[in-house]
Amino acid sequence: MEILKVENLTKTYGKDDTMVKALDNVSFTVEKGEFVAIVGPSGSGKSTLLHLLGGVDRPNSGKVYIDGTDIYDLNETNLAIFRRRQVGLIYQFYNLIPVLNVEENITLPMLLDGQKPDEERVERVLETLQLSNRKLHLPNQLSGGQQQRVSIGRAIINNPSIVLADEPTGNLDSKNSEDIMELLKDSNRRYNQTLIVITHDESIALQADRIIAIEDGKIARDEIIRKNVIN
Repeated sequence: MEILKVENLTKTYGKDDTMVKALDNVSFTVEKGEFVAIVGPSGSGKSTLLHLLGGVDRPNSGKVYIDGTDIYDLNETNLAIFRRRQVGLIYQFYNLIPVLNVEENITLPMLLDGQKPDEERVERVLETLQLSNRKLHLPNQLSGGQQQRVSIGRAIINNPSIVLADEPTGNLDSKNSEDIMELLKDSNRRYNQTLIVITHDESIALQADRIIAIEDGKIARDEIIRKNVIN
């Protein structure tokens, strides 16, 4: 089942002589439950692509469909609601709210959406993330690895259609990096959540079902590493 469809996505910055084409007519599809790694050198357009997939930025032209919804056909209010419910975003720098504790940071998307968090699911996510004994701690009382786990919890708490991670292990040591990738893969398997990870780390990319390489704003390579068996 196709969960993501990208059609002729183009994004430019600047004008005339200073114009930079960050993405140049990019098209691909992703199946539900697939784990895709997007790789490429700095400035290749991979982070721009992730932001466009998540509805954080808008393209100059092209379409992005998530679970059949044309996300750029939505107005800003409806796009924000859709993103909160259907897209889990994980950043390299955590982006946690400093005055909220672990549990509050994780459930923030539900609270913003006017939903009452399912206590059983919250506890299950906290346990999976090994944060049950830290749920009342503030971000500044956590290690870097623990803060990234909180950001993962926030991304998956709503059981979104797709999880997008931008260099999720970029600020972590090798042990924490391994733990974070295991958590992301566990979420991918356990909840059948489609996972797209931007990474420069070849060892992380090789854990994916599929690798898409971006160079100069275009897809240079699209390679299936292993057959996804979750569908």
